[in-house]
Amino acid sequence: MEASSERDLIKETVREFVEEEVRPRAASADEHQEFQEQLWDDLAELGFTGLTIPEEYGGFDADQVTYSLINEELARGDLSLATALSVHCLATSCIRTFGSERHREEWLPAMNDGRPVGAFALSEPQAGSNPAEMTTEARPDGDEYVINGTKQWITNGERSGVVILFAKTDREDPDSITQFLVPKDTPGVEVGKKEDKLGLRASDTTTLNFDDARIPAENRLTEVGEGLKAALSTLTGGRIAIASQAVGLAQAALDDALAYAEQREQFGQPIIDHQAVAHSLAEMQTRVQAARLLSRDAARKNDGEAVDPMAASMAKYFASETAESVASDAIQIHGGYGFTKEYDVERYYRDAKVTTIYEGTTEIQKEIIARHLRS
Repeated sequence: MEASSERDLIKETVREFVEEEVRPRAASADEHQEFQEQLWDDLAELGFTGLTIPEEYGGFDADQVTYSLINEELARGDLSLATALSVHCLATSCIRTFGSERHREEWLPAMNDGRPVGAFALSEPQAGSNPAEMTTEARPDGDEYVINGTKQWITNGERSGVVILFAKTDREDPDSITQFLVPKDTPGVEVGKKEDKLGLRASDTTTLNFDDARIPAENRLTEVGEGLKAALSTLTGGRIAIASQAVGLAQAALDDALAYAEQREQFGQPIIDHQAVAHSLAEMQTRVQAARLLSRDAARKNDGEAVDPMAASMAKYFASETAESVASDAIQIHGGYGFTKEYDVERYYRDAKVTTIYEGTTEIQKEIIARHLRS
C-alpha cells in the first residue's frame, strides 16, 4: 500500500476517534481542568503513544509527515490531549535517539503502551528562551548524579512516570548542560505548583522540584556538555508537532465559524451572504491552508536523517500566529455568542495563545529563521 493511502486510513481513524470520543468531552475537560485518562488509554490502544518508538520495541515508528497529520487531527478535537501526546513523544524520541540499548529495552515498550507517561524538563523559572541560564545541577558523586533545582512549565508534570531532564553538571559552567533520564518515583523528585492557565486547561502543567535526587550515572543520556545540542535537535521535531496542532486548532475554529455563518441569519439572510463575513472566512481558509502546507513541508524536510531547523521554525511561527488570528476571527463571526462558553470558539481562542509561546516563542522562531538566512 502506498504511503499516501496508508496516511488516508490513519487520518480517517484519528478523525473518527476525535469526532466520537474527543470533541464531546473537550469542553467539560477544560472547564474542570481534568485530563481525560480514558482518552489516553484509547490513544495507546490505537498505537499513538508509540508514534516515535521503533517497531522493534512495539512502536508505531511514524514518519514525520504522518506524525504531523496525527497531531493536526487530534488538535482539531482537543489541544490539551494533543499537547500531552506530543510531549510524551518528545520523551520517547530522546530515549530512542540518545539512550543505550538497556534504556530502550527498559522504557520504550512500556511507554508504547502509554505508561509511564513521559515529560520533558528543560525550562526553569529564570531560564525559558535562554536555557543556558538554567541553574538545575546534576553533580557527579561516584557512580551517581545528585540533582538539585527546579523545572517549570512541565507538561505531564503530574501524570508522568519518567522525566527527560536537562541539567548542568557544574552550575557555574554554562557549557556543562547534559541530558538525563530520571524516573519520576526517584526519592527527592516532587511535583510542585500546578499552573492555573488561561488555556490548555485540561493538560497538567507543573513545576518539578529536585532535592538531592540521586540517579545512577548510567542514566546520563548524552556526553557531558552535549545536552543543549540534544535538546535543540529534539525541539526541531517538537516544533513541527506544535505547528501541526496549531493548524488543527485553526481548522476547528474555521469549521465552527463556517457552520455558524451558514445558519445564523441577520437582515433576512445567512450572515455568510454578507461580503464582510464571506471575505473573513476566505482569508481564514487561505491562512489555514498555507499553515498546513508549511507544516507538511517542514515534516518532509526533517524526516529520517534530514534536518532543516528553519523550515520547522517557519512552520511553527506562521501556524501558531494563524491559530490565534483565526480563532479571534471565529469569535468575531459568532458575535456576542462567541464571547460565551456556549460555543467552543472561546476555548479555541484561549488555547491558541500558548502555541505562540511554548517550545520556542514566535520571537525565538524569527531569530532562528533570520540566523539561517544569514548563514
